[in-house]
Amino acid sequence: MAKPKTSYEETRKQRMEENRKRMEALNLPQLAQAFQTSSSPKPSPMKRQKPRKVEKQIVEVRRSARVASQPTPVYREVEVKVPRSYGRISKHRDLSNRVYASEYARAEATEKAEELESGLGSDYPTFVKPMLQSHVTGGFWLGLPLPFCRKYLPKRDAAVMLVDEEGEEYPTVYLGNKNGLSGGWRGFSIAHELVDGDALVFQLIRPTTFKVYIIRVESS
Repeated sequence: MAKPKTSYEETRKQRMEENRKRMEALNLPQLAQAFQTSSSPKPSPMKRQKPRKVEKQIVEVRRSARVASQPTPVYREVEVKVPRSYGRISKHRDLSNRVYASEYARAEATEKAEELESGLGSDYPTFVKPMLQSHVTGGFWLGLPLPFCRKYLPKRDAAVMLVDEEGEEYPTVYLGNKNGLSGGWRGFSIAHELVDGDALVFQLIRPTTFKVYIIRVESS
């Protein structure tokens, strides 16, 4: 058992000796020692940057030479009160707080308008139109009776003139596909201070011209 062990030791020593000779032939020991003893340059520490100082300066707002001598304006909300008599609103009929007409007052005005219509005769086509809030406020749209439009008014959009009892003319726009007055009707309504419950008599005196009679609703 000792002989194989001796043979193994001798073989291992022989191989180690051969490996040493090969390393010396390649100059590997000197290279390894030189690598260990050599020192690489140390990295320089990071330079700390000093914080920048920002100087605050007060800058005067440039103003025009025309207003430089005047005091600086102060901007704030100011409540502006518009007088009730602004525009063409009558002082006798306060329209700032409109209310719906009663059914009785509405029916009475419509009845008076129908009586006026019957007194105009049959020479010109007529119809009675009671006013609603949508006719005299908000959108100011006035739809006309469909049978009347189909029989007497143009099939397409057209300019229609409204003439009041004093002879003043007010141009409006008639929309043929909607059978009603749009542009210009608002001006007529405001100028004549129409309110909910008033009844109007329209008399077609020419193909696109209406004579308009106004019956005022009685208010409490």
